[in-house]
Amino acid sequence: MLVMRRRAGDSILLGETIEIQVLEICGTRVKFGIVAPDSVVIQRKEIKITRDENITAARSVRQQDISSILAKVTPRPAVDATVIGLTNVTV
Repeated sequence: MLVMRRRAGDSILLGETIEIQVLEICGTRVKFGIVAPDSVVIQRKEIKITRDENITAARSVRQQDISSILAKVTPRPAVDATVIGLTNVTV
């Protein structure tokens, strides 16, 4: 791991096409700006970890179990007002 000290306004280049600029430092928080080609995926590490965990959890559920749960939560058809005797209401 390369460790570097930078100040607000300083940049780091990764290869020829990726630039990381330190935009702001406030206490223990740092705001970065990243310039990279569209082909480079940039995402926060915790988002990737959560996504990978969700995919793993979803794969462990059987299709039969999902169908059973969906059948229980599928909305019922709306009740028609004529069925419950509201057809003779005057307005």
